[in-house]
Amino acid sequence: MKKSVYLMSSGQLRRKDDTLLFENAEGIRKFIPVEDTSDVMVFGEVDLNKRFLEFAGHHEILVHFFNHYGYYSGSFYPREHYNSGYMILQQAEHYLDPAKRLDIASRVVHGAAKNIRQVVKYYESRQHNVGAVLDRIEALITRIEDMHDIDSLMGVEGNVHEQYYRAFDAIHGDARFPFEGRSRRPPQNEMNTLISFGNGIMYSTVLSEIYRTHLDPRIGFLHTTNHRRFSLNLDVSEIFKPIIVDRVIFTLVAKRMIGPDDFAKDSGGIMLKESGRRIFVEELEKRLKAMIRHRQLGRPVSYRRLIRMELYKLEKHLMGESPYDPYLSLW
Repeated sequence: MKKSVYLMSSGQLRRKDDTLLFENAEGIRKFIPVEDTSDVMVFGEVDLNKRFLEFAGHHEILVHFFNHYGYYSGSFYPREHYNSGYMILQQAEHYLDPAKRLDIASRVVHGAAKNIRQVVKYYESRQHNVGAVLDRIEALITRIEDMHDIDSLMGVEGNVHEQYYRAFDAIHGDARFPFEGRSRRPPQNEMNTLISFGNGIMYSTVLSEIYRTHLDPRIGFLHTTNHRRFSLNLDVSEIFKPIIVDRVIFTLVAKRMIGPDDFAKDSGGIMLKESGRRIFVEELEKRLKAMIRHRQLGRPVSYRRLIRMELYKLEKHLMGESPYDPYLSLW
């Protein structure tokens, strides 16, 4: 599969003959081959022009932009090549029908909660003190099917995350990275900075995969479809954040691959320095490329491929071919 390109430095991004060229502020040049590039993640202050965007769009390359703090700020989303009027109508019908929307949203929350449970269960089996948290999460999972509207469903999801976050300190075991509750925009400590940074990349990664299906990213089911540009990627990301982003964070902290020196205080919060971003991205890409044996296919597939397959399963649900069954990690 095609890969993501991450630009951490400031510079200029432009078309050069039949490829892309990034030149940083020091004049160092990096050629980006279009044939194996899925998207470009821009974290630095990068100049680009219409000629570049036309070329990227022609080659179906998305460009995702992140601000000074590492937050996702927007995307260049090329003209869709796979859009289907029929699929858009199916998405709209399932969104507008309260029962159909709740059915899909419940399946998403089940998938997310069960993958959270698997992460906690994995660390419990390795003698981390998370047994009480695991019990509370399992009790909350049994309540999901009793929820009769989106608000109450999201309430249960929020409670699952609240319990999950209580296990973070016991999981990674590094006193330099206390969790101290979820905080955003800006994150108030290093652990929250890692979570926000990783989640932003996950949302962008899923958006890039949606682009290569017949689905419309503007129509989600768990997250409300409104004036926000995209919402379906937020839904699908919930299923994969625990087993991709969070596992990367635990690895980076537990193995001391990242430390306090990779963070900086800025505008009342904490942000990752370029050194920390590079370390995080390298480990995240390793995770996305990691091959695991797919139970139904009987052969190994990468985590990035699993995301695409998740979208295909959702398409089949919308078309009435087979009920959507979210991916469940077994380890």
